[in-house]
Formats: sequence, structure tokens, C-alpha cells
Amino acid sequence: MRRSGVLRIANAVLARLPEPLHTLALKHRELLKFAVVGGTAFLVDNTVFYGLKLAILEPKPVTAKIIAVLVATIVSYVLNREWSFRTRGGRERRHEAALFFLVSGVGLVLSSTPLWISRYVFRLETPDVSLMTQEIADFMSAQIIGTLIAMVFRFWALRKWVFPDEKAQSGSVRLAPTPDSADEAA
Repeated sequence: MRRSGVLRIANAVLARLPEPLHTLALKHRELLKFAVVGGTAFLVDNTVFYGLKLAILEPKPVTAKIIAVLVATIVSYVLNREWSFRTRGGRERRHEAALFFLVSGVGLVLSSTPLWISRYVFRLETPDVSLMTQEIADFMSAQIIGTLIAMVFRFWALRKWVFPDEKAQSGSVRLAPTPDSADEAA
């Protein structure tokens, strides 16, 4: 029931787009869905990161970032599997999940590295800099730079290895659900 409601909303939004954008959105619908899932995971990441960093793990921002990315990764897997890349696949779920978390592990390293460099190479932390400078540097390095680097890597790796196009896998058996015609438009 909920899926059809979401599809109706997506179709209504698509119908209101001017023609060049409508065609572009349909052509890149997988990327757009990935971006929505990424935005959701970004909000989860920020909430957990700042919740931990400002409360429990104040002296350990990299640990807070790693925990936040792990929580956001679980959310991302479920949403990507069930929505973004729903029409792709053909792997057993256990194999797919293992590959997803391996790719996400690399993404975790990529997203945490700019924060580590900011804090421990450039020493952008109190008392060497003001608290405001430290917080801006943490946000820019962890939440902007790290997230963008990891996002580009994840989109490429998820499409290539985790949720490959069924047509690219010669002789494979499709285990993923087939899309209904309404999902094709979303």
C-alpha cells in the first residue's frame, strides 16, 4: 500500500517537470533515487555524529564519525536494496549484503579520512584553534568532503559490484523482484 502511495507522489512530481527535466529525470532515475537515499543517510549520519560528538564522545570525534557512518550504512543498505536498486541484482541476499558492507567499509575509510587529516595532520582542534574553527573544520571535513568522496565511490561501486545490471551478467538467474510498470516511471 505505502509503496503505491510513494509511486503516485513520484509520478505526480515527474508529471509536473518541464519536458527536458522530465526526460532527464527518467533517464537518471536510479541516480536520483540514490541521491534521496543518500540524503536520508546523510541526515542519519549527522544526527548520530553530532549526538555522540557533543555528548558521549566529545574527545573522540573520529570514533563518533565511524559509529555514525555505520548506522547510516545500515539505513542506506535497506533503502538502496528496496528502492534505489530494486530492479537490479540477481545475487543471493547474503552475498549482496556482504558486498554492500565491504564497499561501505571502503566508503567509511574514505569518509573518515578527511576528518582524521583535519584533526591530526592539520591540528585543527582546540586549544590550537578556536572552538568555532574546530567545529567548522570538523563539519567541512567529515560531513561535506568525506561524504562527497564516499558518495561518488559508493554509487560507482554499488552499480558495478553489489547491484549489477542483470543484462551485464550473462547467464545469471534473477533473484531480485521484477519492477512493476509504475516503478519504472519513478
